[in-house]
Amino acid sequence: MDLEFARTFAAEWLDGWNSHDLDRILTHYHDDVTFSSPVIAQLTGDVSGTVHGKEALRAYWATGLERIPELKFELVDVRVSVHALVIDYRNQIGGRVSEVLIFRDGLVISGFGAYGETLAN
Repeated sequence: MDLEFARTFAAEWLDGWNSHDLDRILTHYHDDVTFSSPVIAQLTGDVSGTVHGKEALRAYWATGLERIPELKFELVDVRVSVHALVIDYRNQIGGRVSEVLIFRDGLVISGFGAYGETLAN
């Protein structure tokens, strides 16, 4: 993985989220994706904070977009690793979030969101 790929991915990812287009967002994710976030635990009541599979991720994000219609992300930074990238952004309430995404075969196979003092509304 290189920084050019990471920047291009992050720009597409950000545009997808800011358009609230779930199909566009999910094109980057593997069918067997696993994703964890404290917001998953908050919205679903599942203390594991983890969803398994693209359709479960779709359902979780659809709920989030419904509950947070003003959702908007602002890119702060993008970093790369061997098979992963980190997107650092601010959400609609100014909270800092880092999204760590691990890739397999060009798609996100696992990831997690890490939040500062504020989650989402």
